[in-house]
Parts: sequence; C-alpha cells; structure tokens
Amino acid sequence: MVPTKGFNPYARAGPSWPQSYGPLRVDNVPAIRCYCPGILQKWASRARHWPSLEIVEKVIAKGAFVTPIGFKGSAHNHVEWRICFNTSEIELVNYLNDTQVKIYILLKMIVNDVLKPQSKEITSYTVKNIVLWLAENNPQTLFHSGSLFHWLNEGLDILRTALSVRQLPYYMIPEKNLMAERELDDEQQCVWVKSITDMINEGPRIIMRLKKISQAVMAKIYNPEPLLWYSRMRTELEMLYLKSSNRLLRTSYNNGQVDETDPIVKAIDKRVNEIIREVLLCMQLEGSTINDGIKLYVMMLS
Repeated sequence: MVPTKGFNPYARAGPSWPQSYGPLRVDNVPAIRCYCPGILQKWASRARHWPSLEIVEKVIAKGAFVTPIGFKGSAHNHVEWRICFNTSEIELVNYLNDTQVKIYILLKMIVNDVLKPQSKEITSYTVKNIVLWLAENNPQTLFHSGSLFHWLNEGLDILRTALSVRQLPYYMIPEKNLMAERELDDEQQCVWVKSITDMINEGPRIIMRLKKISQAVMAKIYNPEPLLWYSRMRTELEMLYLKSSNRLLRTSYNNGQVDETDPIVKAIDKRVNEIIREVLLCMQLEGSTINDGIKLYVMMLS
C-alpha cells in the first residue's frame, strides 16, 4: 500500500519543485547552507521567557539556508535569494509544550476551515510565527490545559492585528514583515477581521466551527470506542508512513529509483495493507461505499 513507484513532477511553484510520491505530494526546495552568525546571535541575545539557553544553542547550531526566491514585486526578483531557518524552526517547534502545540493546531484549523484563504494570504507559516512569539514573550507556566482558550484568543488577536495593519514581524528576523508580500484585498481583509472578532467573542464554542473537531465531539458523545480505535489506527499509519519515507530515501539509487526488495520496507508495506483492509472492512460494515485502498490511505493521512 505504501507507494513506491517513483516520483511524478509538477510545475514549479516559486523555489519549490512539487512532486507526487504515489498518492502523496511533496515539495522539494533547493537550498544552500549559509553562514550568518550575526543574525543568529542577534536572535539569541533577545530577552525572552522561552526557549532555554540550552535550546537556543541547539538552534544556533542548526544554522541557516538560502533559497532561490526573491521579494515579490522587486525589480531584481529573478536574481534574489531568501534566507531561511527551516531546521532551526523545526527544532523550536519540537520544544513547544502540549498547550502551545494545541494552539498551533487549532489556529491552523481555524485558518483552513473558517477563514479559508484562496491565495496564501494567511499560511501555516504565519500561524507558526504567531505561536513562537507567544511562547517567547510569556512565562511557560502560564501555558497549561486550563489556559488553552485564553492563549487561542491571544493568537487570534495577533492574527487580527496582523491582517488589520498588514504587519507581522518574522520570528527569526523581526525587521522582516511577513505580511509585506501578502496580496490582501480590502474587502476580504474586513471580512476576515470581523470573522476573527466574532470567534474571539464566542469563547470556547469556537471549536464547534471546526469540522473535524465537531465531528469527533459528536462521535465521542454517542459512541467513543470506534473513535479511539480509529485514532490508534491513524496514528500507527502516520508512523509507518514516516518510517517508510525515511527508509526509502536511505535505499534510493542515484537515479531516484528505490529498492523495493528491502525487507524493512516490505514489512512496513505489509502492516500498512493490514491497517487499510481492517479500516475498509469496518467502514463497509457501517454502510460506507468506499472500496479503494489507495483513496482511504490518502484520506487517513490528510
């Protein structure tokens, strides 16, 4: 079931070369590691509540990269490069606490399910920066399960302000405005600001606007066991996908072809097939008409 038939290329999108890997899609971005101690040291020297000095040192060690994409609208866009800190930001996200991670997930769901931007006016990267600023500027003891909706509202307020004034400092380089390249239509901007204001005023009821959460809540009320079982299956499938992707990259040849005879890959593939068959059977017993394993595989990982 794990796709192993090679990559299919798509049209280039900025610095990214999108490719599909079976039913799944990935973005490959060429990048060159660069040396920029000044920027990282300036970031490290900020007064902060988070992260700790130990984590700051780990982030600095990750360094930076430059990618071949310029500033939108620049006369020299075709020869400009952009500095980025992907590995550093991944390191930072790994050290967010449970409540901060939930805020991150909920904000992304709100953007996708409620605001629904059509042209990347608001991205998951925007949301990630909001959460990183929240974590840095506030004591970690304030982020706990009982304060989840307080901080969710704080995140929404920052997003509302960013849309209103079209200004959001980049976490790693505050002098850079993440909203500078966003083509915000005035009418759409007003709609989003009003929508966010309404959500803040709703309080915890806001989560019922989120399709996946509202469905999960109703399922748990009426019959929690199937939801727990499916959650376990989906989590295992996600872990198998990550293990498979990592293994396939390690066993790939120079021409991009993979070694499909690798015993670990075959074992993972066998277990994936077992999960898909079991979930399909349960769905069919519940009256579902889905009978396509690949389609279900994509649905469970999306």
